[in-house]
This record gives sequence, C-alpha cells and structure tokens, in this order.
Amino acid sequence: MSRRHPYRSKKHMNVSVENLGPCKKLLRIEVPVEQVNAAFDTVTAGFQKQAQLPGFRPGKAPKHLIVKSYESQINDEVRKKLFNDSYAAASGQEKLRILATLDVEELAFGRGLPFSYTATLEHAPEFEVPEYKGLKAQRPVAQPTEADVERAVNILREQQVRYNDVTRAIQADDIAVVNYKGTLDGKPLTEEFPTARGLTEKQNFWVQVKEESFIPGFTTPLVGASAGDKRTVPLTLPADFVIAGLSGKNVVYELEVVGVKEKVLPAVDEEFAKGFGAEDLTKLTEGIRQDLKNELEFRGRKALRDQLLKALLDAVTFDLPESVVSNETRNVVYNIVNENQQRGVAKEIIEERKDEIFASAAASAKDRVKASFIMGRIAEKENIKAEQKEMTQRIIALAEQNKTSPEKMAKTLQERNAFQELAQEIIIGKVLDFIELNAQVEEVATPSPSEVKA
Repeated sequence: MSRRHPYRSKKHMNVSVENLGPCKKLLRIEVPVEQVNAAFDTVTAGFQKQAQLPGFRPGKAPKHLIVKSYESQINDEVRKKLFNDSYAAASGQEKLRILATLDVEELAFGRGLPFSYTATLEHAPEFEVPEYKGLKAQRPVAQPTEADVERAVNILREQQVRYNDVTRAIQADDIAVVNYKGTLDGKPLTEEFPTARGLTEKQNFWVQVKEESFIPGFTTPLVGASAGDKRTVPLTLPADFVIAGLSGKNVVYELEVVGVKEKVLPAVDEEFAKGFGAEDLTKLTEGIRQDLKNELEFRGRKALRDQLLKALLDAVTFDLPESVVSNETRNVVYNIVNENQQRGVAKEIIEERKDEIFASAAASAKDRVKASFIMGRIAEKENIKAEQKEMTQRIIALAEQNKTSPEKMAKTLQERNAFQELAQEIIIGKVLDFIELNAQVEEVATPSPSEVKA
C-alpha cells in the first residue's frame, strides 16, 4: 500500500512509501528541479573557489570552464548532497527508523531535471511498548552449605592432582592407559563414519575408570585388569550420542591395558591453602564461601532477569528485520562453534551438527533481537543513555581483560566501528536495572547446589 504526499508547489519534495514486507519499505523520492539547480550552483561555486586552472588565478576561473573541467566530480558531489539531504528529510517526514538501505535505483538526475530515485530499506519494527513497570517475578535465594564448600575445595584439589604409576590391578577411579580399536559390524567405525577417527583407534589413551568416562560402560570391564591384559567390550552407544548416525549402534572395542596410574590428591592443609595465595586454610575456606555466595546471588539475579525479559517478550508480537536477525544468527553460530572448539569438540563433529547448531542459533537470535528492540524503546521512553563516563569505564575494563592499554582498546573499537554496539550494551544493562528496580519481586528460598544433587 502506498501513501503519497502531494506538495503545494514545485519547490517541495515529493515522497511516497510502499510496504514490501515485514520491516521493509520502498521509498520513492523526487527532489524538485529548483533544489537540484540550487545544489549544482552551490557545489560549482565551491569548486570555483578552490580550482586552479592554467592561466587563471585561484578562484578566478570562469564558471563554464570549471563545469567543463570538473563535470564528473561536480555531478558526484551534487548527487551525494541531494541524496543525503533528501533521504534524511524523507525518513524524518515519514518517521522511519531506518536500519539499513538495501538498494538505491536512480531514475533521473541532471541540471534542469528533478532528481528522482527509489530506495529499498529495512526499518525498525513498529509496535506498542508493553507495560514494563510492576512486572511480577521471583528471585531464587540460596546460601552455600558446608557440602558446597567441600565440593569447591575438592575442585581445587583436582587442579593439583598427581598420577603415580602402580603395578597392581585396576581399581575404580584409577587412570587406565589403554590401546583400543572400535568396530561396527566387524569394520572400523571410520568406514561408515569418517568423522569418528578418535572413536575408532588410539594408542596410550588415558581414561578414568568411571561408568560415564569416554563412552558409558567403556571402562567397566577394566576393573581387576593389569598391564598386558586384554578385554573385548561390546557396547550400545547412547541415543544422544555426539555423532547422530552412531546413536543406538552396537559397537565392539578391543582393549589392551598398557599401564595403570593411581590418582593422588593433595592433603587439605596449610601448605595447600598457601598454594592458592591464601594466608591459611581458614582464609581459603572463607574466600571460597564468599565466592560461592556471590555465584548464587548472580544466578538468582539472572533467573529474575530471565523471568522479566520473558514477560516482556511474551507481552508483544511484531515482525523482525531479516538482516538484523541474520547478522545476530551468525554471531550466535560463531559463539557456539568457538565454545565447542574450546571444549575440544572436533571440527568434523561440529560440521556434522551444523544444521542443529544453526536452528538453535536462529531461535536464540530472534529472541535477542526482539529483546534489543524492546529495550531500545524503553530506553527512549525513560531517556536512558550511555554516558561518556560509562563508556570510558567499559573501555578500561575491556583493556584490562585483553591485557592492553585503554588507548589501544579505544583505537581497536574505533577501527571496528564498535562504539555504537558498546553503547547499546550499556543502555540495555541500565534498562534491565530499571525494570528490575520497578518490578514486584518475591524472594524464594531455594536449595544450594549440593542439596539439589543430594
């Protein structure tokens, strides 16, 4: 559907808007000939002042020679000026929140002619901001228990673990060093599943003798075995196996025990505490307890904010701009892939799961983009902005994280054109603070992590 805005005289710009789809419009603009000629005169005068032509002093060359010598540059400058001025005026007149200009088609341009063109653009969604004050939500509240502290201490012990070679038979929780070969229907797994190289064969493979280690059931027959012993282990791979094609398959592993290592954890004493920079064991456990408390508070606040955000997302429905969703989807995919690679997941397995990763990323991206637009509109209504001091503090924090100077970090952000994104992050954080401050929050006691596991 188009809307035309007739102008009273030839001196007024003519604009019409056509809806092409969700968050996409076609803008038709015609700049009257009077404004076009005026732009030519202004730009030409500017060239005339600066031009240096043979036989003439600077700024004294006749206009017709200036036009002849710089015709191409003058046309480019006029076209640029007319487009920028008219596009900005038209978007203001139509109250368009333009996100991206997808295509521009010039229809007419030249001295003595109206300047007309069409612009295909993507704009921010139009919607009524949902009620964001007085939202109801619950904040989970928990306190760390002694069991939580003990579990955290054991995690620190694991960081200083030693593995001593022993000559006895394998016991539960030992480290078995094995050579293995895996087959499916008598053939190496890689014949049918090339990405399963690590599952097919390895030498001197370290595996802790626990039910869930490597593949469930893989280490169970090793209890009681000694170096030099061999075992045949038939396994049914779990339904949620990392390589989808192998889910539920019956495979057979031939194992040879190369060695046995006993896991030795350090004693929890004063020396242990000092190894982590604490004055003594009491100070270490106090610090651990405070860290756990901070973590529980962080989780409680995150759970609260997730509820508030979901309430806003559920309260309003609107179309999302395709290009913004696509860009955010790419960002989410990159983060998922990067996280998997850091966890040691093979590239082949990531490639095999690419459709699943993309589907998950697309759903997450839509929610993130929708939330971003809602937060932005709330920021406008409440006049919430990113102050220069806040930008500076964020740059300093990023510099510390990346072990560089604030000046270099600011330069990097400028080169990446990332200042707007940084400001947006600050604004969204402040909007969430505002929503939380104005919410009706009920604190609910919840069990600690150790109590949940128990």
